Amino acid sequence: MLSSLLSIGVFAQESDPVIMTINGKSISRSEFEYSYNKNNSEGVLDKKTVKEYVPLFVDFKLKVLAAEDAKIDTISSICRELQGYKEQMVIPTIVDTAFIEREARITYENTAARFGTDDMLTASHILIMVRQDASEKDAKAAKARIDSIYNALKNGADFVELAKKCSQDKQSAQNGGVLGQFGKGMMIPDFEKAAYALAKGEISEPVKTPVGWHIIKMHDRHPFESYEFHHDNIVKFLEQRGIKEASANNYIDSIAKSSGLSRDAVINNLCNELQSKDLNLKYLSQEYYDGTLMYEICKSEIWDKAKNDEAGLENFFNRNKKNYVWDEPRFCGVIIHAKEESILEDAKKKLKGVDESKWAKTLTSIYNNDSVKLVRVERGIYKKGDNANVDKLQFKTGELKPTKGFEYTGLYGKLVKKPRSFRDVRGQVVTDYQTMIEVDWVEKLRKKYPVVINENVVETVNRHK
Repeated sequence: MLSSLLSIGVFAQESDPVIMTINGKSISRSEFEYSYNKNNSEGVLDKKTVKEYVPLFVDFKLKVLAAEDAKIDTISSICRELQGYKEQMVIPTIVDTAFIEREARITYENTAARFGTDDMLTASHILIMVRQDASEKDAKAAKARIDSIYNALKNGADFVELAKKCSQDKQSAQNGGVLGQFGKGMMIPDFEKAAYALAKGEISEPVKTPVGWHIIKMHDRHPFESYEFHHDNIVKFLEQRGIKEASANNYIDSIAKSSGLSRDAVINNLCNELQSKDLNLKYLSQEYYDGTLMYEICKSEIWDKAKNDEAGLENFFNRNKKNYVWDEPRFCGVIIHAKEESILEDAKKKLKGVDESKWAKTLTSIYNNDSVKLVRVERGIYKKGDNANVDKLQFKTGELKPTKGFEYTGLYGKLVKKPRSFRDVRGQVVTDYQTMIEVDWVEKLRKKYPVVINENVVETVNRHK
């Protein structure tokens, strides 16, 4: 027995060998292949060779490991997100047919009870509308119109053509007046009473209801059909309203109740069972887990840290000014759109002595309130070609493009030949600073967590049977 278990373990190692270990944790070749092939498929612009992808994969796994050490996977919001993903994976695979059949039967019986012993009707109609507050003249005109249509039908006119031409029920008129199938309680009482009095193929005399005058043509009438007749349509109706998901939830809850396990524990067991049968599903789930943790750790260690480190950004900019040289001057300031020329000129005066970062807020607080807005303000850094109004007013090219309702446009600011601080090129500086922080952080992670690459296994990626 022991020898057979050992042979199974050896076979597993041979069929899916370890491609690397990170801090003592083994990564199989199949997991690496899943990630490599997914991220280097057809259509990917920056494809990597296997050897180029190895360090990228290692860096990704190091970040995940750092996130686990930081206990990010124990944060309640992250736990809920990861558990929700497992539930999304499990739910579509469960179909409780017994539950669905019960709901379908209940739906049928409720519907049948509503219709009782009355027939189901299939009819068309022609409608001439009469408003509730119609004048006597308009009411008489509508009655004359419906009588004229009825006489035409008695003399052999085609019902469908008259419905299309004359009916004021626009929705049914385009289909020749067809209303489809209906039963007791689904139509206006006066209309319903007249319809149930008709035999198959019969056309009613003009019928008055609160909406106007109708002529009804009965196409078919028969008792409400059996459950078997309606079964497929009922199931389809229930599926559109989430019956499969409801059946899966019912199944999970029933298992939890009978086993004494929590709902999450049942979902975890089902998820593990699915992953044991489908390797791609296993790695997809692992990818989601890793990606969630990697995002959170990068957000705190790189992105937010760089974005909020004003002193660090300024220092980084000062040390790398040569990377942020402009090839042409920029206009730095605000574009002011005003309703009146006097407001435009007054606005420029109001900005004297105000810090540049507060220009837009200062003007909107002075000239705009909830009910009246006298100015619109755009703040930015513009090179030639970025904005038509800046081009005209600062660079003396093109034409003005006033904003509707704010016909007077002006600028307040100055022409700058090079960035004055990191704030003038903030987006680019933040990106570069984040990259530097990430490189330094990953280098520390590589020193903290030992990484061993099995180069002989790397050589076999996508080259084995």
